[in-house]
Amino acid sequence: MFANFEAIIRVTGDQQTLKNSKVLSKNLFLLVIQVLIVVVMIFSVAGTTVWYFGPSSENNFVLAIDSSSSMLAADFEPDRLGAAKESAKDFVNSISSKTKIGLVSFGGTSFVDQTLTEDFDNLKEKIDEISVKRSGGTDLGEAIITSVNALLLDEKSKVIILLTDGRDTVGTDVGVAVNYANDNQAIIHTIGVGTEEGGSFIETGLLTTLDEETLITIASGTGGEYFRAENKEALTEAYERITSFTEEKISIGLQMPLLLIALALIFLEWGLINTRYRTLP
Repeated sequence: MFANFEAIIRVTGDQQTLKNSKVLSKNLFLLVIQVLIVVVMIFSVAGTTVWYFGPSSENNFVLAIDSSSSMLAADFEPDRLGAAKESAKDFVNSISSKTKIGLVSFGGTSFVDQTLTEDFDNLKEKIDEISVKRSGGTDLGEAIITSVNALLLDEKSKVIILLTDGRDTVGTDVGVAVNYANDNQAIIHTIGVGTEEGGSFIETGLLTTLDEETLITIASGTGGEYFRAENKEALTEAYERITSFTEEKISIGLQMPLLLIALALIFLEWGLINTRYRTLP
């Protein structure tokens, strides 16, 4: 009955003004802060990690060599497997004695022929002992996972050299294996062995050809490189290029920084609510 109607109109406007106006909260800045708090907390709880490539002082290697029956093709001298073994031993000879090297051979299944070792003489004997596997097909996915597991025994940066002449035909999905390698900070370099014309199995007329697209995907998906080796010289050169790489995967966990940012935003919101945006009774 005794309200100051003139003062109320000055604050709220008359009825005609209110009818034609679009009401928008003046606390939009607070809304933005609240949304940021929720987003930052979600990324923190999710374990957000940033990966980048940095200089590497020391690497551990696993040589993953295809030993399926197609490696007996005679477009290399004496055959693909023989050339691969000789080049692998040359690679071992060129590596520093402080580096550890493991050996995996694979066809339809994978075998750890040698765990990480600094005994290179014994390793070269293991390379010589690789023979064609009886299990049919080529399982690149399992070969990658087995190689990564062999590298988990040491904390140095992890490098896999995957050498094959064929296609992924059985077993573990390559995409799953690549994700596993990335989760464990492993770099995969792939070497495709085979001439453009292809090579035939001994006592058969079947030709084997490379699936270069898959090998490129594996290498690029883990930060490595793909090499095409059409002769023994190119195979040796691929190994030499790999030894010259000096980068490794480095990860930075952002869980704690994001959590601190969220806490800072919460304190900022609390301060604004109690000062600039304080609600008057």
